[in-house]
Amino acid sequence: MRRKNNRSQVEKNEKLVLLKTKYCKLAEYTRLLGFLFFWLTITPSFGQTDSLNRISRQFGQYQQHHLQEKLFMHLDRPLYVGGETMWFKIYTVDGATNKPLHLSKVAYVEVTDKENQWVLQAKIALQDGAGHGSLVVPVTLNSGNYTVRAYTNWMKNNSPEFYFQQPITIVNTRRPLDNKPGKDSVVYAAQFFPEGGHLVQGLKSKVAFKITDNSGKGVDAAGEVTDANGNTVAQFQTLKFGMGNFSFTPAGPEPYRALIRLPNGQTLTRNLPPAQAQGYVMHLDDSSPENIKIAVHSSLTSGSPAELLYLLAHTRGSNAIAKSEILAQGQVSFTLAKNALAEGISHLTIFNSRKQPVCERLYFKQPTQKLTIQAKPDKNQYATRQKVNLDLTASSTSGTATPANLSMAVYRLDSLQTPPGTDIRSYLWLTSDLIGNIENPAFYFQEGNILAHEALDNLLLTQGWRRFRWPEIFAKSQPVPEFIPEVNGPLIRGKVTERATGAPAPNITTYLAAPGKHIRLYNATSNAGGFIQFEAKDFYGPKEIVVQSNFSKDSLYHFEIFSPFSPKYAARLLPTLRLTEQQRPEIALRHLQMEVQEAYYDKFQRLVKLPTVDSLAFYGTPDEKYLLDNFTRFKVMEEVMREYVPGVMVRIRKGGFHFLTLDRINKTFFQQNPMVLLDGVPVFDINKIMAFDPLKIHKLEVITSRYFHGPQLYEGLVSYTTYDGDLAGFPLDARALLQEYEGLQIPREFYAPVYDTSQQQQSRLPDLRNLLYWAPQLKIGANGKQPVGFYTSDQDGDYLVVIQGLSQEGQAGSVLIPLSVKRSL
Repeated sequence: MRRKNNRSQVEKNEKLVLLKTKYCKLAEYTRLLGFLFFWLTITPSFGQTDSLNRISRQFGQYQQHHLQEKLFMHLDRPLYVGGETMWFKIYTVDGATNKPLHLSKVAYVEVTDKENQWVLQAKIALQDGAGHGSLVVPVTLNSGNYTVRAYTNWMKNNSPEFYFQQPITIVNTRRPLDNKPGKDSVVYAAQFFPEGGHLVQGLKSKVAFKITDNSGKGVDAAGEVTDANGNTVAQFQTLKFGMGNFSFTPAGPEPYRALIRLPNGQTLTRNLPPAQAQGYVMHLDDSSPENIKIAVHSSLTSGSPAELLYLLAHTRGSNAIAKSEILAQGQVSFTLAKNALAEGISHLTIFNSRKQPVCERLYFKQPTQKLTIQAKPDKNQYATRQKVNLDLTASSTSGTATPANLSMAVYRLDSLQTPPGTDIRSYLWLTSDLIGNIENPAFYFQEGNILAHEALDNLLLTQGWRRFRWPEIFAKSQPVPEFIPEVNGPLIRGKVTERATGAPAPNITTYLAAPGKHIRLYNATSNAGGFIQFEAKDFYGPKEIVVQSNFSKDSLYHFEIFSPFSPKYAARLLPTLRLTEQQRPEIALRHLQMEVQEAYYDKFQRLVKLPTVDSLAFYGTPDEKYLLDNFTRFKVMEEVMREYVPGVMVRIRKGGFHFLTLDRINKTFFQQNPMVLLDGVPVFDINKIMAFDPLKIHKLEVITSRYFHGPQLYEGLVSYTTYDGDLAGFPLDARALLQEYEGLQIPREFYAPVYDTSQQQQSRLPDLRNLLYWAPQLKIGANGKQPVGFYTSDQDGDYLVVIQGLSQEGQAGSVLIPLSVKRSL
């Protein structure tokens, strides 16, 4: 008896979240639970409360089911011309530690337009926490700004705000450019955010604000806040990126209004959030170099006994700190040592005596962890078609050499193409944990810059963290995640319904196959909702899939396969692309570069690196194998089977032909039809395979024992393979679903000419590369060193080397190196 070495999909689904995510987060859970036990012992009365036990239990449950996975994409350039190739590298990290995460094996990459309609999609294989791929920009796209986004199946359980997202520009030089400036249709938005969450009557509050245009970009502004009588109670001025703050005390329930003066002379009027009659406010004081002070004021304690308040501080769900203090005379203060907080964004929550969250805000501790990448060119200036040698080094925060996983791009700078606005370090520590667009995130990492420090606090107050939600934690039960991690490869999801009524069809065994020479067959059983899920390991490239059930048993069902791409989109704004007359020469040059590269190097740019996959059929080595060209060729399949396939007995019963496969272990024949395959596609009607032309069959393989394929048991297996693996005209059942399906992308190889010899240097073949070099898999060894070399093109000008990377310890870093190329005489 032979058993396929895999569990049923149902068993996998039950264990993936419970085992895989627990394994990835075990150390953090231990710290968190230890913290919660400590919190229980703050005071005897506090420790015995049922509500706090509930917090302890539900906090732990929430963390176990909410492993945070983050992706960062290194794009080779910020701007593309239609017809060019976009190259990218994906880094996958644990959201709590920023260490490489080896959980998901598939990343989904999309390019979307301003209406959130996708224009490009790809599934990228992930291995050891990283992956890489490319997309060819269609020449049919309109010029404009687009968004590149990336996520995993596991990340689809959370808000799309936390997918990786980066704007890019696409210029279609084959279509007329609409450069006419339209009417000024800018619509401005103004938002106000009280520190801690609420305004409370009679309590002074700090209020942050953000003023943006209709592209989401911050604008400078000033103004004042007035009460219902028109009296000015506060004045304000933006500090940086359209953000700022002011303080005032709302006196009563009357509305307060902000009068905002914009640079163009326009005036906006916006209402502030209404002030609550009673409640709590909080204020964070960061002026001390050693501590932060959190002051809490309340209007609820007049005439009532002192109240015990609790502060919970945690950093991305771990490294938690808890404190309790007595609220007396309507005020209380908590002090936290900065060295007790983890680096990055910390979430500070105040709970009242009933264990209800009443105030919260964010605090950012500048990270000291950094991967220092250095790249020293061997020359100050280069000629065209000259080799550039770089000595790369990587060192940890302590300055010692460290292994690292890097990616590197070298592209030409011009008025269209500027240095990148996103780097891996600022993304992992800041951008990935905040909602909305962040302008120039690297600005906030300038140590010692007072302006940057104040601007960062405004950012934290206006774009709060939403990965961790107390209402979800306090829910009566934690829902099972809809999407599980793809730990072995793509999961192909679909649904089985009654053909007549459309009702879900449960408990239907369904088969998915992709006809080909390499036999792959997947099966799944529909659940109560009719949903099916196939784990398609090593499923690469575009294929036509066939989805069906055993129509001899189940003939009344309809099959549907879902797109794995997320239908949810973040609320991000893209500015309208405006190109100036001064940029037309650069646009014309980029068009020429693209045309030349396409004409002379197209065949090189199509080179792919085939992934290493198991070429054996899913059933392994067969017991019997027949290459039919080595035998006398018969024109009737029945003669083939009877004459030289002893492992299969042909019988004619009521209804037609049947196969009985030899049970070689018990020296007898099974009494049921085996699983019969043609190019990997199940054929349940033996009459159809017997009517097929045997001259189209190249190979026949037989399994002469029971075979377990996940939860399914086959009484033997007979597999026919045609010469081209394309079914050779075999008529599939009309009830089967045939659908084009894109598997994992087969990676393309970046091509760059080499000019080692004088003959190569004197070649008349033009080289107008805008992107000189792309290396998505630069591995730095234990000595922290790696030499890199590439050649310049025929284009002189200023170039930029962009290197991004991550160490195994989660230290991220990047570096920008300018290069100057002068035309050879």
